[in-house]
Amino acid sequence: MDFKQNQKINQVTEKTLVIGIDIAKRKHFACFVDDRGRVLQKSFSLSQSREGFELFYQRILDAMKVNEKTEVLVGIEPTGHYWLNLAYFLEERGIPLVMANPMHVKRSKELDDNLPTKHDRKDALVIARLIKNGRFSYPRILKDMEAELRVGSTFKSKLTEELGAVKNMMIRWLDRYFPEFTQVFPSFGKMAMAVLECTPLPSDLYQKQADELLVQYREVEGLKSPQRPKAMRLIEVAANSIGVTEGCEMARIEIATLVRRYHQLEQEIESITQHLIELVQTSVEYQSLSTVQGLGDSTIVDLLAEIGSFSHYEDPRQLIKLAGLTLRENSSGLHKGQKRISKRGRRKLRALLFRVMMPMIRHNEAFRKLHEYYTNRQVNPLRKKQSIVVLCGKLLKVLNGISTKHKAFDAQRMMRDIPSLAEAA
Repeated sequence: MDFKQNQKINQVTEKTLVIGIDIAKRKHFACFVDDRGRVLQKSFSLSQSREGFELFYQRILDAMKVNEKTEVLVGIEPTGHYWLNLAYFLEERGIPLVMANPMHVKRSKELDDNLPTKHDRKDALVIARLIKNGRFSYPRILKDMEAELRVGSTFKSKLTEELGAVKNMMIRWLDRYFPEFTQVFPSFGKMAMAVLECTPLPSDLYQKQADELLVQYREVEGLKSPQRPKAMRLIEVAANSIGVTEGCEMARIEIATLVRRYHQLEQEIESITQHLIELVQTSVEYQSLSTVQGLGDSTIVDLLAEIGSFSHYEDPRQLIKLAGLTLRENSSGLHKGQKRISKRGRRKLRALLFRVMMPMIRHNEAFRKLHEYYTNRQVNPLRKKQSIVVLCGKLLKVLNGISTKHKAFDAQRMMRDIPSLAEAA
């Protein structure tokens, strides 16, 4: 048990009222216990409403008075986004909120009755007893710019997913009505979209001349110079198309709708991205983060949306744990298992780091040399994927250092900090 765990345990004293809450969409269940886990008030329901929250707050005050408690600690098992309203309500009233790990709740249900029974009243008591044992973590209630970045970044991700879904629907449409289209346009560029907007079906290209089509495509907004060779190739493949010729009237309406939605989503994503970039450029940490070669503005937005301010973390290892990059080992006796990353953390942050690291290895001198060293050293060389994992953790440490100290990124200094690399050089 580490020092941090001892601190959590010491936070619960005989003067602390511990409350466990099982979160749901419409109705939560809460249970009051003391520092030894004895039930002070059996599980009761509270509604997800202003009236329900106010009544719950009054019950807390009454329980503290009756049981002679001077402190209160509320613990929840996070369920989707349904806990946020209650979290902000409690914060406004100065009541601390902590979180129990859902995996811990699941695995400790049978400690009391040796039964795999699951219901909201029982879960509230299980959560309360986990909290009094210090088995909790501290959530970060987002405010101001952090809240704006998180909401904006999440919405942008949803729009991007929708754009991908629309793109897949367009591909399915082409597979039915114009399967040869991808021979000319492997991706949905400006000219491809102009073709789908003006002449989506092979029959639209029958006995058409390339120059005639080019004039038609130029009228499409944003397309200044359509390529003549592609127009000629398009006419050629359309003449021998095996596309379905039935239901074409509705097919035109379908593809026109998809093209409009595709353009609309592109504009919305571009607009919200620009808005987020302008917002993040006003932050103190942006000046330091923007000095890292290979770290673009959009990446900084997504990074700060997931992490928040680097000042919230006392040690960069907390960031590594947040990203789920800490190593876990499965060994027993003489068997020594392989070490793998835990993947317990923010999945989006971990995915972002991997996406960032690939181009950074190519364009950032310091990270490129580190990658070459890790994969080519004589003692314990790493595989490429292992090296990328290590470099993701290194990136978090570097970003934490330059952000908290308000320094610019120095590639040479970063490499000097690794003695083994200096010796190899």
